[in-house]
Amino acid sequence: MKFMTHDHVRLDYSDTGGDGQPVVLLTGIGGAKEIWRDQLTWLQDLGYRVLALDARNQGASQHTVKGRRISRHAIDLHDFLTGLELTQPILIGNSMGAATLFAYVSLFGDADLAAIVDVDQSPKMISDETWAYGFNDLTWETFPSLLKFPLGPATATRINDQTYADVKQVEAAHPYDADLNLPFLLDHAFQDWRDIVAQLHVPFFVIAGEKSPYFNPKFAAVTAQLAPHGQSTVISNAGHIVLAEQPHAFNQALGKFLQTL
Repeated sequence: MKFMTHDHVRLDYSDTGGDGQPVVLLTGIGGAKEIWRDQLTWLQDLGYRVLALDARNQGASQHTVKGRRISRHAIDLHDFLTGLELTQPILIGNSMGAATLFAYVSLFGDADLAAIVDVDQSPKMISDETWAYGFNDLTWETFPSLLKFPLGPATATRINDQTYADVKQVEAAHPYDADLNLPFLLDHAFQDWRDIVAQLHVPFFVIAGEKSPYFNPKFAAVTAQLAPHGQSTVISNAGHIVLAEQPHAFNQALGKFLQTL
């Protein structure tokens, strides 16, 4: 399905339909919405309306030089939520998708949201004397040069064959252009969202992968403690793409959180 943003960029999304509470799924940088395969039917069976959105320059969405910054991704999300008239959505983002949620709250607040779920994304990518949980070896000394090289494998364990096949099919049809999207990656990595997390009014859940190749999983508890209504968990034997590497454990943890809403 296609959605047009206010700056005339076509975004691709899926929608299970129905009149249940909406859950919106956002993928990490370079990824496609098909990675959420194991969550779509599970959440739908729980009665939710589940929507998965490809960011601009990712998956089947339009590739463009326009809007290569995290604030524009947040505006895209706002366009999407208002355009489809989604009421009190639960927003779930993996990696850069979670950073998009922080950017959204910084621009639009969280009064119209039901909850936010951060899947393996530190609120601050650059480590310094105030924050020890950034991305790998990214410091002010290595920024931005470190990000101009391949980031390395995101997973620590195998994802299931069907999800892998679905993702590879999308990659073949819509190859990700890392060079085109590099300005966005640099903008994303430059941000510090800790003040936004500290001002959240809605329930906030951080899920980290025990074996994430990108972030120390200790970030999850520290980040959750910043928020007035924060919770966290670490999923064993999972890397950065927790939802696809350990879908059963991920769904169990997410389900317990959803029951508290």
